[in-house]
Amino acid sequence: MSWERLSWACLLALTLTACGQQEAPGGEGVSATLREPDHAGFERAFAPRAFSFPADHGPHPDFREEWWYVTGNLDGPEGRRFGFQITIFRHGLKRGMPSRPSNWAGQDAYMAHFAVTDVAGKRYTAFQRLSRGAAGLAGSQLEPFKVWLDEWRIEAVRGDDFPWRILAQQDGIALRLEISPLKAVVLNGEQGLSRKSAEPGNASYYYSITRLRAEGTLRLSGEDIPVTGTAWLDREWSTSMLAPYQAGWDWFSLQLGDGSELMYFQLRHKDGTTDPTSSGSLVSPAGTLMRLAREDVEVEVLDTWDSPAGGRYPARWRLSIKPDGRTLEIRPVLADQELRHDARYWEGAVDITDPQTGASVGRGYVELTGYASGKFWKTGE
Repeated sequence: MSWERLSWACLLALTLTACGQQEAPGGEGVSATLREPDHAGFERAFAPRAFSFPADHGPHPDFREEWWYVTGNLDGPEGRRFGFQITIFRHGLKRGMPSRPSNWAGQDAYMAHFAVTDVAGKRYTAFQRLSRGAAGLAGSQLEPFKVWLDEWRIEAVRGDDFPWRILAQQDGIALRLEISPLKAVVLNGEQGLSRKSAEPGNASYYYSITRLRAEGTLRLSGEDIPVTGTAWLDREWSTSMLAPYQAGWDWFSLQLGDGSELMYFQLRHKDGTTDPTSSGSLVSPAGTLMRLAREDVEVEVLDTWDSPAGGRYPARWRLSIKPDGRTLEIRPVLADQELRHDARYWEGAVDITDPQTGASVGRGYVELTGYASGKFWKTGE
């Protein structure tokens, strides 16, 4: 889901300071770009569009914001369990491709987050990187498919389609995975148009691959651990989404043991009410899609967790899916899976149980925003 997790003005200031970037003499500088009206020059998501694959795995430079988002639950030897997240964000400074024939001419800034949850070790570790999309430092392309920031990469093993390879490493933690779809692409919302508020254009183009096979190695404390498991891919691009009266969201991506998957996002208003555009997708074991509206899903918070950096998050949920009569209990594998960098939000691996029997019925990931003070992401633009 991963919408506008931080103020992009803050991101760009950090990026350009770190890179020592100066405004081009005689050209339109970054400062002027940051002063532009929020939507100037970029397309917005007003209506459904035709999707095409593998082309839509690649970048969409006519839109301002875009991300490639992969999470998953992995198993190692002797019952060891891990969660992982890698997300690469693209923010357009200008619409389209660069017009100047220079290696330093870039239209985009990039941010990436890489996180690992070691369940047995009771440790969550998260990293962030920022870069300008120029001089090979960061970028996105289709042929061959590749999205990268420094040596962190999501890329096709060959060509422009699956399987993909995930590579990320920092401070002795390294992840190397190959992922391949076990289900077809799901178009969320209205044929891929996912509305986020009542204002026309406050929407994204949004698709998921709800179950992928993942296999590779995870390095922790000098040990290379063979891992296998399942992953989830979310892809969105947009120019504007949230409204000023919206405070944040709760996003659930759940992979159930019967072979079905559930995606549901609950948008919260500042007065605590739930936005009517909250919605989701339920995918059957055979791949049949059922679209879910706000009234189809009930989310009850059963517990909370206080961040050591301030802020209180939900920490356990009962989720009822009314169309199929199913009720699930969702619990984090670790309480503290909060990313505390320029953006503050909670993103973590969860277990899913049957509330009647307590039996395990699946695994997943949850994302929570708008619960902590000091956040840098913005709404309403």
